[in-house]
Amino acid sequence: MSVLDKVLLWLHVGFAIFAIGPLTAVTSSVPRYIRTRDLGVLRYLRRSTRLFGVLTLGVFITGLILGGSDLGAPWLSASMTLFVVAAVLMVFVERDQGAAIRALSSESPEDDARVQIGRIAAMGGIAAVIWLVILFLMVFFASTR
Repeated sequence: MSVLDKVLLWLHVGFAIFAIGPLTAVTSSVPRYIRTRDLGVLRYLRRSTRLFGVLTLGVFITGLILGGSDLGAPWLSASMTLFVVAAVLMVFVERDQGAAIRALSSESPEDDARVQIGRIAAMGGIAAVIWLVILFLMVFFASTR
């Protein structure tokens, strides 16, 4: 493994730890603050979701570069596909966070953002499981390479 590959692997793991971990934590805490109707925290969590969501692209890009000629391997194809699915789920979570903030900001008592609570929790939970599956694929199959 060349020095460049080691640096890319370090960046790949670093992005995974410092972007995907916080993204998962942020999205899992959003329903709690919707229930308490804390708009200040919800706005902060939405900004955090955007920031960490963009930073997760670093995981994908460094993974593509590290994969190089092995990108056709089934475990890498599955990992990349799952990553794209989780990223799309995060786009929907961010959209629902905005909808919850708008609903809670309105004067109407009927707008309690209950729909968004369930959707954000479900999509965030599915994305967390996807991240774990990708982690398993990376550790199990990359170590046999």
